[in-house]
Parts: sequence; C-alpha cells; structure tokens
Amino acid sequence: MAPTRRTLIRSVVAGSALAVLPDLPPLTARSAAAASPPGDVVGKVTVGYQGWFSCPGDGAPIGGWWHWSRDRFQSPAPSNTTIVSWPDMREYARGYPTAYPNLGDGRPATLFSSYDQQTVDTHFRWMQEYGCDTAALQRFNPFGDEGPTRDAMTVKVRSAAERYGRKFYVMYDVTGWTAMQSQLKEDWTTRMSAHTASPAYARQNGRPVVCVWGFGFADDGRPFAPAACLDVVRWLKAQGCYVIGGVPTYWRQGINDSRPGFAEVYHAFDMLSPWMVGRTGTLDGLDWFHANVNVPDLADCAAHGIDYQPCVMPGDLSAGHRRHGDFYWRHLYNMVRLGSQGLYVSMFDEFNEGNQISKTSETAAATPAGAGIRALDEDGTFCSADYYLRITADGGRMLKGQLALTPVRPTPPVTGGGQPSGGDLAAGRPASSSSQQNGPFSAGNAVDADPGSYWESANGVFPQWWQVDLGAARSVARVVLALPPGWEARTQTLSVQGSTDGASFGTLAASAGVRFDPAGGNQATLTFAATSIRYLRVLITANTGWPAGQLARLSAYAA
Repeated sequence: MAPTRRTLIRSVVAGSALAVLPDLPPLTARSAAAASPPGDVVGKVTVGYQGWFSCPGDGAPIGGWWHWSRDRFQSPAPSNTTIVSWPDMREYARGYPTAYPNLGDGRPATLFSSYDQQTVDTHFRWMQEYGCDTAALQRFNPFGDEGPTRDAMTVKVRSAAERYGRKFYVMYDVTGWTAMQSQLKEDWTTRMSAHTASPAYARQNGRPVVCVWGFGFADDGRPFAPAACLDVVRWLKAQGCYVIGGVPTYWRQGINDSRPGFAEVYHAFDMLSPWMVGRTGTLDGLDWFHANVNVPDLADCAAHGIDYQPCVMPGDLSAGHRRHGDFYWRHLYNMVRLGSQGLYVSMFDEFNEGNQISKTSETAAATPAGAGIRALDEDGTFCSADYYLRITADGGRMLKGQLALTPVRPTPPVTGGGQPSGGDLAAGRPASSSSQQNGPFSAGNAVDADPGSYWESANGVFPQWWQVDLGAARSVARVVLALPPGWEARTQTLSVQGSTDGASFGTLAASAGVRFDPAGGNQATLTFAATSIRYLRVLITANTGWPAGQLARLSAYAA
C-alpha cells in the first residue's frame, strides 16, 4: 500500500500559535485572467476523491480493511487504525462491523466500503447537492496488488458521475511508483484513456483532463529526475490531454519541499495545483501564504500561460485546525480574492488525514467511545455532519461570482443557526472550582476550545470539585471527561453531581475510579438517567497520577 501524503509531507511555516487575527485587506475584484476559458476545471470546484476504503465481504479484489487499518487483515480498532476522523454513517445503505468500541450512544461502530456502488453513489449525490463540480479520482501505482481494485473503482466513479451529473478525471499519484515513466503511459493507453469516452469525463479546452501528482517533491518517495518527469508531461500532452501538475508548495522557488532544477517541468503543465496540506493550521498562516506564496505563484503562472488551481483545505480535524469552519472559509476567501482559476479541495473522503469534507460524526455520540477520535464539535461548537460540504457550496458560489466576495463566513454550523439539543451543553459556559493550583490552570480551561489547557486543583488536598453553570435547567444524561491527550495514564476517583439551584446537589453518577488512558485519547464517558439540572459538578477524591483534581475538558449532553 502506498504511503499517504501525510506520512511524507509535514512542515512548519509562518503563523504558529493561535493569535489575534490580523486585519484583512479590503475586498478586491477578481483581477487575474485565466489562461483558459471556463471548462470542467477552470472556474470550477474540484474535490480530491480517494475512493480507497474496502472491507471484508465487499468483493474488492484487494481484500481486507484497505486503508481502514494498519494491518488490513485485522479488523480496525483503536490499536489497529489509519484514520483520525469518523464518518457519519446514517446515509449509507450498508456498514461493516469493526472492533472499535460502540459509539457514544451505544450503536455498533461500522464503516463504509468505497467498493460498494451505493457508497460511491452517495458521495456523488452529495457532490451534486453541495456544488462540487468535478472529482479527481486518485490513482496510485496500478501495477501492484491494488491495481484491480483501482480499475474497478474507476468504473464505479464513472457510473456515479454519469448518474449525478458530475465530472471526474484521473489523478495519478506517483508516490513509490519506481517504474512510473513507462508504466503510467501503458496504464493510460491500455486502461484509463477508454474512460474519456464518458460524457462525465472532465474536459478543459476540449481536451480530456489528467493530473500527475508528485513531480519535483523533495522526498525519497518521488526520486524522479526532471528529464523523466518532463517526458511524461509532454507524452500526455501529445495524447491530446490537458495536463494538471500536483506540485510542491514551493515549486516556483525550488526550495523546501521542492527539488531544484524542475522549473521546466512545472512550466510544461497546462495547470498547476500546488500542495498545501500540512503547511499551516492557523488563520494568520493562511494569510502569510496568500501574500508570500500564492500571489507570486499566480503571477508566475500568468506569465507562462498556465492556469492556477490552488489547494484549499478544511483543516486537520484531529489537530484542532478547523475552528468550526473559520479556517476553511479563510482559505476559500483568500484563494478567490486572489483570482484563482479554479479550486482543488483536499480532500473529499480523506478520513486518514482528518481533512475530509464528507459527512463526519457530529459529536461523541456518533464516534467510538474512548477511541480518541474528534468529532466536528471538538472545539465546543456543534456542527452538522454536512457542515463542510455546505461551506464548499458557498465557496463555489463565491468563486463563480454568485455570492459576494466576503471574508465573513456566511455558513452557520447548523442549518438556520443556533445550537441544537444534541450539542455540548457545557461548551463555553461559566465554570468554577473548589480551588486551583495557580492562574494558568483555572476552571474555565475545561470548557474552552483548547484540548491542551486544563484545570488543576490545589495539590495534596482532597476532595476537590469542579462545576459548570449550564445557564438554565437542561436535561443531561451523559458527560465526557478528558485530560490532555499527551498525558500518561491515570485513574481519578470521582462522582458526577447535579443541582438546580447551585446549593443542593444530588448524585448523577456514583463515585468510582475513572481511567484516563492515552491509548483511548485520555477520555472517559459516563452515562446516567436523564436529569434536569442547571449546575453540573465533578467531585474528585483521588488521583493516581498527580495529587490533585485535573480536568482538561467536560462535555455534557442530553439523552
């Protein structure tokens, strides 16, 4: 199995810590003229589509839990996994049982198979509903054991694209493909070119679109010399193709993630789509890239008659980048005001890297209990499962001039706005405690959006309590407690109490030793009979890891 882009590309750039956001420049007109007229990629929203998940029993030739687990012949579980996000499974006709714990609401933890046609149809229906124009179907080395499955996935994607009026094209990823120069040509000639006969196959300037991702990257997975890469680009163009290059972030300068000496290769493409995943996780970082990388990139493309399709990303959910949509919207806004000729969304279904826009678990209730997988409400704001698809739809409208250029995200986390009853009732609410160790470890840290901040009581004295004011009487039936994810394991003896007036407290969950283990994300879920309370309290009487009460996050949910 080819390594993912995440394992090969990680870098740190300008804009590291969360900070006060800089003033944005005034709204400007889209000024850059495309080298090409509107087509199936110019002026359109393209989404990267992996289509690489399979499960035992789905009929896929590759067999096993392809891309769901490290050992694909063993069921995925917290100790055998490759994913960092969990799909919302409510619209799939079939799910496959896993070895993960049940979801927070008690349902079995099941996953989808991309090899099921209904799964692909569901994904392309979502693309249709949310304005994703074109899908770039990822294709790794098809001459290995995954080749037959990849071939079949192309047929399934073609069928779904035709059914739902979407476009698709083949996107070769050359990672680890040592015989790429000859085998890519063979694969296109004998297998993939036949799909260009489909009315759903993407065309630009009247030519079928094909992308090659990975030329020029400065890593061992793509050691190809410039001459071999240039030969492939020129060969594809000689076949009548419109060729897109998925290139390094710093392609223009030949530094950092780009090898030097590839300028002629990069300028041979019809369109350039520089990679951005892993480059920044902050809003100020996105603004830095806009000013220092994207603006000169677009100028270089314009000077060479090349179309520009920058990568936009929703942010790594597992790393806390998303900020309930603000990160994604800033990236879309920056690339549209730049004058980009198209957008490449990375990715549609990339649950391995946490940057998927596909429907995702909303809360811990729809996520395996204790598995350490973040749901969309990870920063305390409830987001509907389709939230990032809705943002994509608005971003596409802004790209096409159907929505005014605006730095203000027009898309609320919940359709119609507001906080539904299923969201975290404690997020951002006033918190207090019996004591705290010192200023940085205050009670409010347990209801903020930072999983690394925490409350800690005075040391060496028990019992200690922490409580939150829900603002009004709420029905509460479940709490999720967490410590910072990097901490060593420990057990805290605690009970959960509730009150309507803040003076008289009753027991909701009896005192017991609660285990916090980094293998399970240092989280624990406690359920009890639904009770109407305003004040929610955790009473701690012992801690095996530190002589104090400690809490990084408390989330409260209704039944």
